[in-house]
Amino acid sequence: MILLGVNIDHCATLRQARYRQAPATAGGAIEPDPVTLAVLCEQAGADGITVHLREDRRHIQDRDVWRLRETIATRLNLEMACTPAMTELALKLKPDSVCLVPESREEITTEGGLDVVANRDRVRAVVDAMNAAGIKTSLFIDPEEAQIDLAKKISAPWVELHTGAYANAPLGAARAKEFQRLRLGCVRAHELGLTVNAGHGINYVNIAEVRTLPHLHELNIGHSIMSRALFTGITEAVRELKARMNP
Repeated sequence: MILLGVNIDHCATLRQARYRQAPATAGGAIEPDPVTLAVLCEQAGADGITVHLREDRRHIQDRDVWRLRETIATRLNLEMACTPAMTELALKLKPDSVCLVPESREEITTEGGLDVVANRDRVRAVVDAMNAAGIKTSLFIDPEEAQIDLAKKISAPWVELHTGAYANAPLGAARAKEFQRLRLGCVRAHELGLTVNAGHGINYVNIAEVRTLPHLHELNIGHSIMSRALFTGITEAVRELKARMNP
């Protein structure tokens, strides 16, 4: 069974579109509440909840992650940049896991994997801190052998392979090439003893192929689930994707 982590960032995006200046993040007229959504996702079968607390706090807010830590019954996965401030927050919050991602103020959502090779010392410092605190660390990386091998060398127990290039490639030879890169990345990570997750751009259509990648432990999916939920409700959106993940 492949596990499903639901990313609820865009629920907070909708809230912030109107209530960015509000002193609170929930209650009264403030809606929608990402924490309420997280509970509904769990009840529908989500195996974990993922949030990205960005430096500019464009969607998820600090109070959201603390409320999630106190409320949800499954696992809290915190996506975060490799900065001292985020490391300090994670060590206080103690999520079940963290996923280290690149972060740019210009991007709308995370684009591309973390370059562990170019940022080895900075990434290792965060991994060491999380390992010492008993927090599982995943590195959000492109399916490249050098990145995967270095993830192992710096003692990250998990990797999350970036599926964006595959999801955005046109059907045909280009997509087949990206799928092969992902397949080889999964095999390499598994050979090294790493837990293999994947995410970015996975939807209700390409999941039929993505789920055939070898050694997958968990998929983290947000945008497609939130989009489907606008038409079906969040319960049905989560249930349908889980059914397609594990037919």
